[in-house]
Amino acid sequence: MGGGFAGALIAKKLEHDFEVTLVDSKIYFEYTPGILRTIIEPGHLKKIQILHKDYLKKAKIVLGKVNSIDREKVYIGNREIKFDYLAVCSGSSYNPPIKEQNIIMAARSRSLLMANKKLLKSKKILIIGGGLVGIELAAEISTNFKDKDVLIVNSRQRLVHRSNAKTSKYIEEFLKNRGVRILLNEKVEGIKNSRHFITRGGNKIEVDMAFISTGVEPNFEFMKKNFSKNLNDKGYVKVNSFLQLNGIKNIFAAGDIIDVKEEKTAQNAERHAEIIVHNLRALELGGKLKEYKVKKIPFVISLGKYNGIFEYGNFVFAGKVPALIKWLIEKWTMVKYGRLF
Repeated sequence: MGGGFAGALIAKKLEHDFEVTLVDSKIYFEYTPGILRTIIEPGHLKKIQILHKDYLKKAKIVLGKVNSIDREKVYIGNREIKFDYLAVCSGSSYNPPIKEQNIIMAARSRSLLMANKKLLKSKKILIIGGGLVGIELAAEISTNFKDKDVLIVNSRQRLVHRSNAKTSKYIEEFLKNRGVRILLNEKVEGIKNSRHFITRGGNKIEVDMAFISTGVEPNFEFMKKNFSKNLNDKGYVKVNSFLQLNGIKNIFAAGDIIDVKEEKTAQNAERHAEIIVHNLRALELGGKLKEYKVKKIPFVISLGKYNGIFEYGNFVFAGKVPALIKWLIEKWTMVKYGRLF
């Protein structure tokens, strides 16, 4: 249930062993780490999407929004889909308190695609949030448009605060060298209209365009009816070490939706998927279940098309090589799903 990194990979790997049904609200798989480039290059969107039907050869695809689930069925509107095993991979979405026509959700490809024309006309740009999405977006804009006045407002003491301090320092210097202004330890709390913002410290900000890159929440509404006890206080699904819902052997969960304490990345979502694939086969054949173990993994941050940062623990290096690595990861992922270039 869900056609992102975890759900798509589970369906792809199991469709020849089980009668697989993939339920998703969209008809395609999307390489979400690459969507920010669409605001600069709208044509990039087609390179990071592939229809579910083009990489799934046997699995059934059901398009729709899940209303609820129980231990045996998934409910989509008036439709019921019975299952023996279920993998919940519903992901997360942006749910900010600010909802205005001219404010763009920075993690939604369609929003970014439509924002391209507006960006070309805008001079003053506000990015709310200095996490991975916010800084990658600032880098894309500042490296492609030297005439834009870009401001990041971040509530933390440093950008990408969960990363290595060396990574944060490099990013801050990189962005400042390209004219990006950074306001740390501040938070946007008020809005007069889509162009006027007020921070907690009383700063008044007037812009032509604003991007939201905070407020990510798990998509858990369908769980509330029958599995509210399996949600933590923030709406994440509680799972055991085998990625099963606690006390329920035939329902698994993976990706951004689960309460495992680690970065919500595509790489980790695929690691969850591999564990679930193994454990579903083990349950069916009477084998031994495999535990999921949190571990530090390398990751790459894009700073425009030709610069980036590679981080693995305390090891950090930046420049063109990480940008090339990021590009290769994107291309390899899409080729894996059958998208040829």
